[in-house]
Amino acid sequence: MLEGLKDALEHVEGLARENEKTEVIEICGHTYANKSLKRYDNADKATELEASSLTALLDYIGACHEEFPKDTDMIIHIVNPKRVRLITALDAERTRECLFEVNAEVNEFRFGHWYDQEAFMIELQANFQPSEDLELVQKMAGNVERKNDQSYADDGISQVAVMTVGAAAKADVKVPNPVTLVPYRTFQEVGQPASAFVFRVGDKGEPTFMLQEAQNGLWRNEAVANIKEYLAQAVSHMQPNVRDHITIIG
Repeated sequence: MLEGLKDALEHVEGLARENEKTEVIEICGHTYANKSLKRYDNADKATELEASSLTALLDYIGACHEEFPKDTDMIIHIVNPKRVRLITALDAERTRECLFEVNAEVNEFRFGHWYDQEAFMIELQANFQPSEDLELVQKMAGNVERKNDQSYADDGISQVAVMTVGAAAKADVKVPNPVTLVPYRTFQEVGQPASAFVFRVGDKGEPTFMLQEAQNGLWRNEAVANIKEYLAQAVSHMQPNVRDHITIIG
């Protein structure tokens, strides 16, 4: 009985060894393996540095360009208005190495979300650049109140709300729409794009307010262009052996 058990175990071990073998086959001129293989002769890749400002990226390029792979061009890739990466051009293995990544710290204003009056006023002051339209929205939101037994007039485009206009006097006023505002949505070193927003006043027992983007994200193109211009100007002032090997795309 023990001899039979020994033979069975040896048979199982033999099957396991067979399964560990890597088989390479060709199908229609392409080579395939039955296992996922990892190369061990590849050069190690650097772990990218991370920061939240474009200034940090430029400081790194100016001071640490000797860390760039030898005889390799570099690319500054503007992924979106909040993310920029410094990567290498394709190497012999058709791969890229990321040396530096920047992620902007932007406002947390929730567009398309209803705010109560106090929260809305705080968010406006914290997350938007001063402008005439911002003052108009602040004035409306800070003074609007609910009229007893009457909803806000609303034709789908414009609204009418009751706003305090004096110590005691009140008047029906038209809610401004659309409004052009400048929220903090990209890196602080570049100009913040202005765009149109739909301003809505809600009748939910107490006044509520909402801002909704109205231009389908067109501001992103302007933001990327601003970042590219800023970086291009900064790189142009670097020494030739650095600037001549950097391409900016976005």
